[in-house]
Amino acid sequence: MDNEAQVARIAEAALGQDVKIAVAESLTCGALVSTLGLGEESATWLSGAVVAYQMSTKVEVLGVEEGIDPCSAQCAVQLATGVRELLGADVAVATTGVGGPDSEGGHEPGTVYIGWVRDGEQGHRGFDFSGEPADILEQTVTAALGVLEGVLRTSTR
Repeated sequence: MDNEAQVARIAEAALGQDVKIAVAESLTCGALVSTLGLGEESATWLSGAVVAYQMSTKVEVLGVEEGIDPCSAQCAVQLATGVRELLGADVAVATTGVGGPDSEGGHEPGTVYIGWVRDGEQGHRGFDFSGEPADILEQTVTAALGVLEGVLRTSTR
């Protein structure tokens, strides 16, 4: 998939709608914000990111509920909500899941959740990717870009 084209469309939408975007990453460990940072005028629309790999960081920095399953739709939405509030963004997207090669917490490798928040609305998408850990991370970044693009496209602004 062409991440460059997705990022160009995200940048155009963010600039056109005058919105700030924030990212919370667990599974992707910074790869998503690095990809978004390549977008046109990203300093204008990309507020920043928090890489919250350990559960304690998710809870203490982003306000994720203690004891929540880190590989869940609820965690993905809470990550997005927390980073949006922390960084004062209009839109936020978050990634969480199991990259492998082994299962974690009863979840198979490739189990991924992407959460988003915008203007009081929130949502999530679940995915079941396959391949080596690097493949799963790449698929997750591409999927997160797609989710973010969709959220921007369906804007009522």
